[in-house]
Amino acid sequence: MAILEANEVSINFGGVKAVVDLSLTVDEGQILGIIGPNGSGKTTFFNILTGIYRPTSGTFVFKGEDITGWPAHRVTQHGIARTFQNIRLFGNMTVLDNVLVGGHAHIGASLWHVLLHNQNRDEAEKRLKEEAYELLCFMGLEHRVDEFAANLPYGEQRRLELARALASEPSILLLDEPTAGMNDTEARYIMEHIRRIQEMGVTVLLIEHNMRVMMGTAEWIVALDAGRKIAEGVPREIQRDEKVIKAYLGEEE
Repeated sequence: MAILEANEVSINFGGVKAVVDLSLTVDEGQILGIIGPNGSGKTTFFNILTGIYRPTSGTFVFKGEDITGWPAHRVTQHGIARTFQNIRLFGNMTVLDNVLVGGHAHIGASLWHVLLHNQNRDEAEKRLKEEAYELLCFMGLEHRVDEFAANLPYGEQRRLELARALASEPSILLLDEPTAGMNDTEARYIMEHIRRIQEMGVTVLLIEHNMRVMMGTAEWIVALDAGRKIAEGVPREIQRDEKVIKAYLGEEE
């Protein structure tokens, strides 16, 4: 059953067509990968979906509702979370507080309503911290709770971004290059956790240049080139597709 549909989505920046008539369907519980060379429109597609950009044309339907052009905060509250290619943590906040910020997204204004009532305040704060700590344990960061995010090693900062995104309790998680800059051991750790996130019932959209990660994680892959979809299929089909090899995989070789 489809949880997300992109219907002929396009965006132009002046005379540059960054995404062109892109349509794709994401099934609930699926790990769908998006590949393509630099400049092919992958991150731009994420930015349109999450409300950073408004499409020039086309629509997004999420859980049967048209969310095209919604602002970013509303998209997040509705159940779509993401990480970024460039880490965007609050470096001068603790690891725990970074995750608590993510948790506010799904609680929204009701959190402040609760905190205004003294009798419920302590209970609400305790619950939020417990949930945040559980996510840090899930990502292997429980020993970093009180450290500043900026002081974490690079690989752990990536894991913290994942924990913060999960704190919003998304139905769909968008991961933009989650293993960028990681060694093989760190990348395998992220791969394992992407599968565990799927087992939690979260649908995953994955952008990744590491083909070992992509082919070993994604169940269905969409290939882009110059903003257009050139192929889609299961990993073994994409690996053999001549258009993909020419546009992307061959470039790696």
